[in-house]
Amino acid sequence: MTSLQPHYDALGKAVFSRGPVVSRRRALALGMGAAAAALGMPGGTPLVWAQKAEPERPDMITEQTETAIKRAHRYLARTQGRDGSWRTAGWGGGYPTAMTALASLALMAGGNTPVEGEYARNVRLAIDHLVNTANANRSTGVIADLSIEQSCMHGHGFAMLALGEAYGMEQDKSRQNTIRLVLERAIKLTGGSQSAAGGWLYTPNSNSDEGSVTVTQIQGLRSCRNAGIKVPKTIIDRACNYIKMSQQSDGGISYRVGQGGTQPPITAAAVAVMYSAGQYENEVAHKCLEYCVKQVKSNPGLFDHGHKFYAMLYLSQAMYLSGDENWKMYFPRTRDDLLRTQTEAGAWHGDGVGDTYGTAIGLLVLQLPYANLPIFQR
Repeated sequence: MTSLQPHYDALGKAVFSRGPVVSRRRALALGMGAAAAALGMPGGTPLVWAQKAEPERPDMITEQTETAIKRAHRYLARTQGRDGSWRTAGWGGGYPTAMTALASLALMAGGNTPVEGEYARNVRLAIDHLVNTANANRSTGVIADLSIEQSCMHGHGFAMLALGEAYGMEQDKSRQNTIRLVLERAIKLTGGSQSAAGGWLYTPNSNSDEGSVTVTQIQGLRSCRNAGIKVPKTIIDRACNYIKMSQQSDGGISYRVGQGGTQPPITAAAVAVMYSAGQYENEVAHKCLEYCVKQVKSNPGLFDHGHKFYAMLYLSQAMYLSGDENWKMYFPRTRDDLLRTQTEAGAWHGDGVGDTYGTAIGLLVLQLPYANLPIFQR
């Protein structure tokens, strides 16, 4: 569309001109080139950033929900370390890579980018921490502090996801190039660590696999690919085939290939990541979704046993990405449970892992309808 629209000059002054319109936030989230492509424009065509009012509150996001989101944002900002990291209780020295990736994703899902938003500085510091962590391992490409994170592949996958989302939001070309180099090395590490069956385990050199690590790698790789960074298609295809080989007769997914018994949280994760990988018509994804919908309707507490927040992270994506009917059936109960269990400090306790983990996941779930992160958009 072309019309007389307000945009901004180099000094931030509002001016008017004719040109294709895209919101500033959308352009940042997609990256300028991708935003141009989304409008059907040839490469190099300048974009006009429209000065728009804030969007209306999404359906089923109440005033109380917005208050909870703001409290959780403040909690994360208040608990970030001076080095830009977040840590939480548990092994792995507090899991700084995974926690920093998840917390930065939660803030970005709230409309903050490395360059704009109330918590832009927090996002920028978090991205810098992940980049610095990766640059300490240039020779391998793994994103982890190996002195304290020996079981590092969950964090590596979450870090690829966070950096992939931040890459398109970054305006500084030097910083963007630095992130690209980190992600190119990370993709190579992930590809080289894939097992013979097509999955991943806790360490890069394990040559083994299980479902929860595998789904983090798929989603991280897809974020990189969405950002325009080359990812060999064979890696994702083999990983999706791993999920297929893990499927059980009831449609659910087992912990690993050859180890029977459906794991509901991993089944939810399989739906989310296969949709993230563009596998919307995949029969495996359909069967996994049918299993999840059936359980949510008949036995929703099944997803609360053992790994409630992990299940919530992926089940929410599965329900949201699969359409309004499933989302409207699923979200109110989850929203109300989160509102009821938020602490006075603004946090959520997460699966015994800690408050950073729980708060980041709670925010990612509540903010899905705002559609600020491309990886979670329908």
